[in-house]
Amino acid sequence: MHLIVVGLNYRTAPVEIRERFALAEGDTLEALQSLKKTTGILEGVIVATCNRTEIYVVVDRLHLCGHYVRAFMEQWFQIPRQEFNKHLYMHEDDQAVEHLFRVTSGLDSMVLGETQILGQVRDAFLQAQENGTTGTIFNRLFKQAVTLAKRAHSETSIGENAVSVSYAAVELGKKIFGRFTDKTVMIVGAGKMSELTARHLHANGAKKVFVAGRTVSRAEELAGKFDGTALSMEEALSRLDEADIVISSTGAERFVLERGAIEQAMAKRKKRPLFLIDIAVPRDIDPACGDIPNVFLYDIDDLEGIVEGNLEKRRKEAAVIEAMISEEQEAYREWFATLGVSPLIRALQEKAAAIQESTLESMLRKLPDLDDREQKVIRKLTKSMVNQMIHDPILRIKELAAEKKGEEAMKLFVQLFSLEDEVSKLKEEAVSERKSRKENESQEPAGAVRELETLLGRLAGALQ
Repeated sequence: MHLIVVGLNYRTAPVEIRERFALAEGDTLEALQSLKKTTGILEGVIVATCNRTEIYVVVDRLHLCGHYVRAFMEQWFQIPRQEFNKHLYMHEDDQAVEHLFRVTSGLDSMVLGETQILGQVRDAFLQAQENGTTGTIFNRLFKQAVTLAKRAHSETSIGENAVSVSYAAVELGKKIFGRFTDKTVMIVGAGKMSELTARHLHANGAKKVFVAGRTVSRAEELAGKFDGTALSMEEALSRLDEADIVISSTGAERFVLERGAIEQAMAKRKKRPLFLIDIAVPRDIDPACGDIPNVFLYDIDDLEGIVEGNLEKRRKEAAVIEAMISEEQEAYREWFATLGVSPLIRALQEKAAAIQESTLESMLRKLPDLDDREQKVIRKLTKSMVNQMIHDPILRIKELAAEKKGEEAMKLFVQLFSLEDEVSKLKEEAVSERKSRKENESQEPAGAVRELETLLGRLAGALQ
């Protein structure tokens, strides 16, 4: 069995390519069912967000399976592969596991350490699990990835420092006002950054929003997003004293807010602080305004400096999470290596139980006078002896299976205990059950079939 992830993200594909691979929520189930029917694929999960579309699959062999996944993408999204091949990346086995852990932990995100992707991956996995496209391997792997990400965010401070200009402005505002409840925001100009900053401030409690613009229609449009009030530039200057927070981004060539206008506003505010955020280049607000008592002025360089400092803090926390990922990779690698041991252990247990039962029956025939209690004691004693005899070999094969020559160790285990017949019998039973399940797939859970196929693959590897 092998793991593969094929995908594209904000690093490898421009937005005009990524948006063509968007997956509507209502289409996910059908897409998963189509993926499940793709040649060579045993398990599958599709993670589709605005910044990435990734196909995670368990395959029976690496050869050609990457081709089949690309063929699925071509057919499902109706995009010729020559238009997206150069934007794709593919990771296999250990690299695929590491990639998933990094994605879920927010280390592969556009905003380092963001938590939204954790919920998106978790939802994608749960939907695949509910629809039977996951089995033994992905049920373990994705749960481990989600648990790791939760631990990474709870044990580090990677998500605590603002790493966008708009969030940095909100952080600064909290230092000045403590909270934004009942605070008034004035947006001067209708720039995207101003809108985003105002949106964050509004979400953090700022109740009243004024929007001033050179184009009244645009000001009205933006004000409508916050249940705000549109103003002309002249009206905005006359009502500056009502604002607690002013965000300016007009694109004007000269200062829009000069020192005199701010001094007049502060005279009416009676020493109440005024927070000025100048995101424009060239600047909208006269730098001299920052010298006025109780006026706090920050321009784009100030905010970007805060962002860069916070990013550096996040990078340090990311290094801690990288170490966590390495540990989890090793834990998953050990679990995966022992996956094929289960049928061998079962074969040994069944053979030992058969020997114990046969020996016990022979003994009881030779001792016909034993009562029920005595027979029960002997049965319990012989069973305990057998279990103790096979206990250490079972522990040892689990350890050996996790080492580099694990497949060779499992093969030798079969030979040492003469388990060929028992393993062959288990394999026949598994094949028969798989066929039966496939014939009744509409009634039976597909996930069980996938799990069975996974175990069979590992078992076959041990016998080769």
